[in-house]
Amino acid sequence: MLKKLCAFSLAALLVLSGCSSQVKQQSQPETAEVPQKQESYKSDIVIIGAGGAGMTAAIEAKDAGANVIVLEKMAYAGGNTVRAKGGLNASETKPQKSLGIEDSVQTFIDDTMKGGKEINDLSLVTYLAQNSSAAIDWLLGIGMDVNGVVAAAGASKPRMHRPVDGSSIGNVLVSVLTKNLEDRGIDILYQTEATELIVENNAVTGVKAKDAKGNELTFNADAVIVAAGGFGANEEMYASYRPDIKGFITTNHAGATGDGIRMSEKIGAALVDMEQIQTHPTVEQTTNEVISDSVRGIGAILVNEKGVRFTNEMLTRDVLSANILAQPGKYAYIIFDQNLRNNMKAIEEMVEKGIVTEGKTLEELSATLKVDAAAMTKTLATWNKAVADKKDAEFGRDTGMDASLEMAPYYAVKVAPGVHHTMGGIKINTNTEVLDTKGAVIKGLYAAGEVTGGVHGANRLGGNAVADITVFGRQAGKQAAQFALANGATELVMPKVESKKSTAGTASYKDGVYTKTAKGNNGDVTIEVTIKDGSIADVKATEHKETQALFDAVQKSLFPAIIEAQSADVDAVAGATKSSDAVLNCVKEILNEAK
Repeated sequence: MLKKLCAFSLAALLVLSGCSSQVKQQSQPETAEVPQKQESYKSDIVIIGAGGAGMTAAIEAKDAGANVIVLEKMAYAGGNTVRAKGGLNASETKPQKSLGIEDSVQTFIDDTMKGGKEINDLSLVTYLAQNSSAAIDWLLGIGMDVNGVVAAAGASKPRMHRPVDGSSIGNVLVSVLTKNLEDRGIDILYQTEATELIVENNAVTGVKAKDAKGNELTFNADAVIVAAGGFGANEEMYASYRPDIKGFITTNHAGATGDGIRMSEKIGAALVDMEQIQTHPTVEQTTNEVISDSVRGIGAILVNEKGVRFTNEMLTRDVLSANILAQPGKYAYIIFDQNLRNNMKAIEEMVEKGIVTEGKTLEELSATLKVDAAAMTKTLATWNKAVADKKDAEFGRDTGMDASLEMAPYYAVKVAPGVHHTMGGIKINTNTEVLDTKGAVIKGLYAAGEVTGGVHGANRLGGNAVADITVFGRQAGKQAAQFALANGATELVMPKVESKKSTAGTASYKDGVYTKTAKGNNGDVTIEVTIKDGSIADVKATEHKETQALFDAVQKSLFPAIIEAQSADVDAVAGATKSSDAVLNCVKEILNEAK
């Protein structure tokens, strides 16, 4: 078995994107550009996508005894999962019971069906709810803290599980999943663009892909799992289904372009609910930052530009988005106090990003927002009385009412809707087998996560995405492994990473250790460069506040690329442009100083 891939140079990293294919054999055009090399590899299972669903599937497949290759389009793992803010919905769990929360699988099913306007695939929703508690146990078992439980919009019971300290679940989950892949020796081939599903004898038998140099790669496998995510970052694609949301900002990462959906469709996979595209109601518009449902779930409220509350903040995302868009200016402010800030670590991330407005008093906050102070004061007084009475006479809110807003300072974030989740996608059954347009199983092809459709219907409840990727990611890994191993294991043959060329002595900088700081996505990034024998010998970050999974990708690809090039004239990491720019700006300043 080949050694684990480790030190990646930018040129050596392999690329994934998910793209296209067909059930019928596709012939290459005669004018096709000749690739540099053509190489073939093999495994029991190939997984397209290293987001939450793909990595979960990889862990389960490996634990079932299968060899796994994971292809990832971007230069980092996590996909949209790393951006998840709230938590994971589950019912009848140990954390719920320890907190005295009474919930049931049936209530979870009912809430999800109601939220999805009853067009969800009931069999998938039932499987999701029935296996959600086991998903919590599994996550706890692999080192993930999901012991905190809060209320969420559209849920009649508190069932959104998250880290106890209130951290955004996505970043923590991706770190746990990537560590578990590393512990099991599962390699992710970064920057590896899948271009086609291979079909032989009416079964999917592998994936064609390209690396960053244009080399064509063939990955033969007994089973393929498509976990390439949705299409919320592909405006042309989502606007073709929903012209009314053309021009909306998106909360999605750059790689969410629907490649896996189109690839599967071209080999005959059925699609479902493609026009069902969710906007998240509370998105900060200058940073595309989602303000999690859980912020409202612990007691925050929404006011309009007049300082007046206008809605039940715990309504489903589609209704709440519409209510915000109906306000003057088509925006709102989410309001919370120091008590809520103290109880939710994710709020600190918002503060660090500079999107939170603070007022030492309610009057000061109102003045800064240019909102009528008397109206704002009356709004909070009415709300605090509703919390005390456990009755919201104005809008009928009955969850997320455990804390009043009375502890100064007070805070606000200006929000409006943004494209968030694409509920439509590949049609699957409860075994995560992909179905064709006649309802028959496409042999050897599985799918999980946002690339699929049917689970969420017309509207996804907050907390159900992480539940979806975990429950169905686990199922895909198990089912694909069972199918792939039915006739015995396949020897794993992986691509080799090219050796990094030595560039020592090609530059002429003054020896020393240099440090510079530049502005990243979430705050300052401090970079230290060591010059030895006239060349860049080492690059490292001594301090940063970037999203860890994204910055890990920057460190793994950009830092070696700088050393190899002996220059800051290298490409930024796709999907982590601001973090990359901060690093490159620091290095440029350092090299100018070291000349």
